[in-house]
Amino acid sequence: MNKSIRAHLFLFIVNLFYGVGFTISKMVMPEFIKPFGFIFIRVSITTTLFFILHRFWMDEKIEKKDFLLLIVCGLFGVVINQEMFFAGLSITTPINAALIMIMTPILVFVISFFLSHEKATWQKILGLVLGLSGALVILAGRGFSFSGKTLLGDLFILINATSYAIYLVIVRPLMKKYHPLTVVKWVFFFGLIPVTVMGIQQFNQIEWHTFSLQTWLAVAFIIICTTFLAYLLNMLALREVHSSVVGAYIYLQPILATIISVSLGKDEITFEKIISAVLIFSGVYLVSFAGNIKMFNKPKEEPDSDDMILE
Repeated sequence: MNKSIRAHLFLFIVNLFYGVGFTISKMVMPEFIKPFGFIFIRVSITTTLFFILHRFWMDEKIEKKDFLLLIVCGLFGVVINQEMFFAGLSITTPINAALIMIMTPILVFVISFFLSHEKATWQKILGLVLGLSGALVILAGRGFSFSGKTLLGDLFILINATSYAIYLVIVRPLMKKYHPLTVVKWVFFFGLIPVTVMGIQQFNQIEWHTFSLQTWLAVAFIIICTTFLAYLLNMLALREVHSSVVGAYIYLQPILATIISVSLGKDEITFEKIISAVLIFSGVYLVSFAGNIKMFNKPKEEPDSDDMILE
């Protein structure tokens, strides 16, 4: 199989995992495993797998001066990111979570702009407005009421997306200096420490004897597919295609999540969600691609490691 085609296949599989993951996670949380306990399971097992893979794949060392930044990356890329995602998903719908998460590229632009890493254009500003409008439509559908069933969960997912955006900006120097596997291994390791403190109590409360085969399969899918394999396939794909292509594939997630969730009868399509999707997709397109379409015709460059998707 052609390497480029294989890379696109990897990216589709990764985002299919994420799209399915929104719904699969709801099969486990909070009935069988509470959010923080699930995070502890996911991060601890994935960290172990990354250390094993890194040990057999390479032996790259980290300079002492970079460990502080790795700790901060672990805080935003694993702790706040994962804790808010699972806490939010446990009390919101898969479609809402997927739609809000699609704002991540817009949030990356905002943070980069204030750090003088990126210039503002009218296309990007318009895209930002459209994207934010899409998120507001979701919240407006709940009447901006804190008594709404999913409002708090939507807020948690928004914090999750913001944390991940911050992580993408601050991890970039490390991704350029070290191999992505080396960086992700240490990011997960430093994230595991607070995740353990926050999740060990809920982990100890799990009643394993109540798990059905379906529950065990759902847990295994989240750990193996949406975490370990997703990161690995993203890394392999980045060897063959430009990082902008990898980023573009994240836009499949809300579509896949919607199709899967609706087909399983766990959610429904509403007019507000359709409007939200249109606004967010339009906003993300303008922020990410408007005025830069020619970049897809440039000679192939070495992929930027900082575009790895960490959901």
